[in-house]
Amino acid sequence: MNIEENILRAPSLSALDGIRHAFFTRQGGVSGGLYASLNGGVGSNDEKERVAENRARMARALSVAPERFVTAYQIHSPDVVVADTPWDADSRPKADAIVTRVEGLAIGVSTADCGPVLFADGQARVIGAAHAGWRGAFQGVIESTIAAMEKLGADRARIVAAMGPMIRQRNYEVGADFRTRFLEADESHERFFAPGRREGHAQFDLAGFIAMQLARSGVSRIEDLGLCTYDDPVRFYSYRRSQHCQEPDYGRHVNAIALAG
Repeated sequence: MNIEENILRAPSLSALDGIRHAFFTRQGGVSGGLYASLNGGVGSNDEKERVAENRARMARALSVAPERFVTAYQIHSPDVVVADTPWDADSRPKADAIVTRVEGLAIGVSTADCGPVLFADGQARVIGAAHAGWRGAFQGVIESTIAAMEKLGADRARIVAAMGPMIRQRNYEVGADFRTRFLEADESHERFFAPGRREGHAQFDLAGFIAMQLARSGVSRIEDLGLCTYDDPVRFYSYRRSQHCQEPDYGRHVNAIALAG
């Protein structure tokens, strides 16, 4: 299956000159079994050679060399790293967002339910990619990414942010302790919780929470692709779905952006 035919793109980012981006689905790669087919997860138990080939295909789709297609070692944090030069898989920095102003360098984040957010200031030619799971989002990875972009010359009033496929509220059941943590931080977070299907549980709106943080940080141009990773096993990997199916592992998407060189 052709990788190009299955890439998801945000019109708001596509409209910017000199910016290439992709929310890759699970289609168009060489992995098999649980990982079929475009698994980009360096940390998965998939065959390393297949993951490398998948990532090389992603790099080509963004018109960069495979060695110039970088992701971080994600730790569910608010930490951001600036990419000035490429790094290899064994020397990945620990962070959950990457920013750069280097042309011809693709930066990405891997996800399998968490929220991928791609950022660009087309005028300043500064880009960013953030992995916003609930923990990273709660701790401020969105604001950290924007602040790091500003240090490279971006203006948050010009930044375009696009939110890719992630688990959506109807499939994101959480316990009482999870909800309490958010409400203790800010009672207004109540609006991101709906009644759960089971007593003592709630449904969490991760996408809504991320969008709120983007707006609160001064980003006004926000696009959400509105797709749910859990709902669509043909196109998307899902950590939570793999747990419900009692599968031993799961694939990871890569969501990436690059400045044309």
